[in-house]
Amino acid sequence: MADQEEDFSSLPLPDRLAHKNWKVRKEGYEAAKKEFDRAANESDPVVRQFIQDPSLWKAAVADSNVAAQQEGLGALCSFLQVAGQAGCTRTRNLTITSIVEKGLAATRPAAKQAALEALMLYIELDRAEPVIEELLPMLSHKQPKIIAATLNALTAIYHAYGCKTVEPKPVLKVLPKVFGHADKNVRGEAQNLTVEFYRWVKDAMKPLFWNDLKPVQQQDLEKLFEKVKDEPPPKQERLLRSQQEAIDSAPPGGEAGGEDMEEEEAAFDLEPEYEAVDVFPKIPKDLQERLSSSKWKDRKEALDDLHTAINHPKIAEGPFDEIVRSLAKCMKDANIAVVSIAGNCVELLAKGLKKGFAKYRSTIIGPIIERLKEKKQAVTDALGAALDAVFAATSLGECLEDILEALKHKNPQVKLESTRFLIRCLKTTREAPQPPEVKSIADASTKLLTESQEVQRSAGAEVLGTLWKIMGDRIMAAHLEGLDDIRKAKIKEYYESAEVKAKYKPKAAAPPPKAAAAPGPKKVLGGKKPAAVKKPAPPAARAPSPPPESAAPLAPKPSSRPGVSKLAGPKSSIAGPSAGAGLQKRAPGLARPAVATSPRKLVSPVEEPPAAVPALKFGMGRGLAGRPLGKPATVAPEPLSASVPSGLSAVERAELDELRAEVERLRRTNEEMRSERQRLNSEIHELRNQNAQLIEDHTRDVLSIKAKETQLVRARSDAEAAEQTVASQQREVDRLKRELSRQVRATSPAPLDVSDQIYSELNGGAGRYDNHAAQSYVPGYGGRNLAGRSYVTSPSEGKENLPDSGRHKLSPGRPAGLSRPGSGATGRASPALAGSNEDGPLSRSASSGSAGGQGPAESWRRAAEVTQSLKARIEMMKVGSIRC
Repeated sequence: MADQEEDFSSLPLPDRLAHKNWKVRKEGYEAAKKEFDRAANESDPVVRQFIQDPSLWKAAVADSNVAAQQEGLGALCSFLQVAGQAGCTRTRNLTITSIVEKGLAATRPAAKQAALEALMLYIELDRAEPVIEELLPMLSHKQPKIIAATLNALTAIYHAYGCKTVEPKPVLKVLPKVFGHADKNVRGEAQNLTVEFYRWVKDAMKPLFWNDLKPVQQQDLEKLFEKVKDEPPPKQERLLRSQQEAIDSAPPGGEAGGEDMEEEEAAFDLEPEYEAVDVFPKIPKDLQERLSSSKWKDRKEALDDLHTAINHPKIAEGPFDEIVRSLAKCMKDANIAVVSIAGNCVELLAKGLKKGFAKYRSTIIGPIIERLKEKKQAVTDALGAALDAVFAATSLGECLEDILEALKHKNPQVKLESTRFLIRCLKTTREAPQPPEVKSIADASTKLLTESQEVQRSAGAEVLGTLWKIMGDRIMAAHLEGLDDIRKAKIKEYYESAEVKAKYKPKAAAPPPKAAAAPGPKKVLGGKKPAAVKKPAPPAARAPSPPPESAAPLAPKPSSRPGVSKLAGPKSSIAGPSAGAGLQKRAPGLARPAVATSPRKLVSPVEEPPAAVPALKFGMGRGLAGRPLGKPATVAPEPLSASVPSGLSAVERAELDELRAEVERLRRTNEEMRSERQRLNSEIHELRNQNAQLIEDHTRDVLSIKAKETQLVRARSDAEAAEQTVASQQREVDRLKRELSRQVRATSPAPLDVSDQIYSELNGGAGRYDNHAAQSYVPGYGGRNLAGRSYVTSPSEGKENLPDSGRHKLSPGRPAGLSRPGSGATGRASPALAGSNEDGPLSRSASSGSAGGQGPAESWRRAAEVTQSLKARIEMMKVGSIRC
């Protein structure tokens, strides 16, 4: 026993911590804890010894004796408190596993508490990620009690530091595995951890693991969520060492930053992490060629292939310029199926590239907004989803110009859908718009309140209500001032029901510079006088002014001079009440004479006459900084007398007035520049509107010209078809005429043969015609005149001239050689003539008259009958030809 006590006092701490006797180790841990508590910082030799040999702590936290282990964990906590980041980073890889297996699962509550405190210190001294990485493998331990203890420690860590400091994604991903564990204690601790996550991130955590749980587990968790749903937002209870240093080093007015951080605790980005995929090998090589096809089915199939290729949660960066331009061109496609699939492709591309898609925004957002005129809801939904994805990849400020331009569109559908897009942007943005942007949005939305359609007015009111929710009452009061009560009530309804993620916070960084600049003159007033004597030129000692109250004992000496009070009054009246009021309040009779005590003014030589003072002081026009302070002669031109302090005070007042005038001029200049900027912006908007109108008119004219050209081509083709039809009909008419002519010639005897027959019968018959017999004229047929052939002579002439054919009187159209058809002179008659003479009625009547010995009257009657029959047949032929 005595030997053991001697060992306690003689052995150094490292040897005592590694001793085989647990009591020695226990007392060594206690002694080390006392040494660490007395150490000033990590440079202490005792602390440096354990930092350089961190393996000592691996055995300490895993000591086989529970009493010694408890003291070892306490010593580790004291060591971490004084060792800082160096001791944390050198020991955590060796101790965290043992702390979980031996400390968190220990049977003694004090040991558990010390182990948990050690984990908290490891996070506080550096960061949480390495500790979480060491704890996650413990969730797959074979012992359920180790898993349950680890989950309990994670719950305590997130409860103390919050999900903003400790990243929740790695733990959320493994929750489904522990929910499926067979041990009920593990499942219970998993529920507690999930509820703690819900307190911080609400439903934003569900996409990472919720679908992997069983329906019963989801229902149980929903019941637990209801209990904490209405609790106020949690706050971080423990701060990292870096956060503590930032708060300690912050200026007194920096507490607002901590409040802003607490208000933004609810904003978490818990999207699952995916590996970027290079989609270019999957995109068809002939995509551009297929998109230029004249068939809409080919274009749609090309876009379907592109949609399949880029359908990945995360897309690797690449040159997508040509693809985006092609998708923008597809927005003008006449087929709505092509437009819808193009919108889906834009959505996938924007979601996959995320912030990398921002450079393509100007190319695609305009064509998408222009195509919002489509009234089919499926197309509008696809385009709206594409716009939302583009906005998620950019920001409100980048998209605002295009949105405000669309709110002036003449198409009501485009205007309405653009307004709804603006509402979605305001509800989802995490950055509040700036006051100039608020003014633009409010002006455009106020114009929407006067639209003829109720849905447009409601959309404008919703924009103002959502904007009111973001910006607050003070900023929006000016924009809602001129509206009537009915519209204000409508806007108020949307304001109360709006759910936004951004909250406008005025910048509080501007006032501190102004407050810091104010003490500058005070330092000059109370500055060291010898410095002013040695360095008269620097601006820091430029302006003489009344000294502080500490210099008041010097005032009575110059105040005794006669004339000081007499000259002080007029000088103060010249400078004006604004400049002299403050000085008189501080020291009515003592402030001005005190200036004469300044060593700088007493030693400054007088080199210029007093007349030069006003020209120099009031003509500079650059304020106090523009005055050549290095020349004391210009500052104090008068000799040292009782009037010097008063003159300098008046100059100072003049300087102040000049500065105020300069500030006023700058304000006016800023106002003018602001109005000029607004005017130029309005001109730009007007020019853009005119340009858009001209483009639309040009497009309409081009379409009209193309329509006229199409009509002209169709008319030409119709004319050609009509001409072809007319030609074919004409050919058919000619053919029918020829056919009719052939039929007529085949069935009807020629009139020439009939006249020859009549002539032969009259010349060869026994009867004689009377001199008063009427002449018979047969109209021509086929262009031949047969009148002369139906002309007959009187009976006497016929009787006398029958023997002599040369003296026979013929009709004008008949040749002399044909006087007697039966003779040789008429031997040229055609066979048809012979046939007609044999078969015709005239030949039969002539032969019957000759045979019967009938008189001339009978012959004449028969000739008249033949003539009438010929006329009837000719008329029938004419009627037939006309019908053809």
